[in-house]
Amino acid sequence: MDRIKSAKHIAAFSIVLPAVAMLVWPSSVWLLVLFMLWFAAAAAIWIRSERREHAKQLALTIHSLQAAGMRTLNHHRHDWMNDLQVLYGYTRMQKPDKTVEYVEKIRAKMLIESQISKLGEPALVSYIQGFRTLTSSLELKVDIEQDLNLNELPLASTEIAEALIGIMNSYRLAVKPGFGEVAVLTLVLDWDGQQLHVAFELEGELIDEQQLKDQINQQLKGAALQAVDIEHPQEEIRLKAEKRA
Repeated sequence: MDRIKSAKHIAAFSIVLPAVAMLVWPSSVWLLVLFMLWFAAAAAIWIRSERREHAKQLALTIHSLQAAGMRTLNHHRHDWMNDLQVLYGYTRMQKPDKTVEYVEKIRAKMLIESQISKLGEPALVSYIQGFRTLTSSLELKVDIEQDLNLNELPLASTEIAEALIGIMNSYRLAVKPGFGEVAVLTLVLDWDGQQLHVAFELEGELIDEQQLKDQINQQLKGAALQAVDIEHPQEEIRLKAEKRA
């Protein structure tokens, strides 16, 4: 990547020499032709370098997404294996009541996963589904009052998704790591037909509550989400997004 940037800079600065020559001998036709050819060559090098840089960035992005997807899939596979082992154990011990109870637990978990996948914003869905791969100090739970597709609501869905991801990431970095119970962050989403109501509820300790509050305020600057109550992020913050006219 550095070599590509160097080639771009060299191509750009190389134009200075013929440009200076043109200023010294403005009436020289051959210098004008040379300058035009030089400029065209420098532009071609610049464009080619830009394309290479974009191609490398795209390849890195794709690789990063693939790696994140593999980590998420591995976590889900691990969960499925655990569920199967528990069900197999209950079946072998002939405990139908426990089996039914655990199946209902799996069903509730799958319902939440389905609601998350229907949120409509790919970046938000991917972040939530892959959250467990990012940290072992904070567990993320999601409570969606009804099936929501942010893209189908009269809201600035992309801006809202970006703000939600930013806030969740701030919480992830602000939680105090410990050796006891894992902290739990619950994201609550509810649409009442006029507003999207958002809440973040934390069960755990923060490294610095004021610092997290400042970061949340920064995330909300110019965002579609508005603060309702963010005084105590250690416990709960509430946000809202107004329906667009």
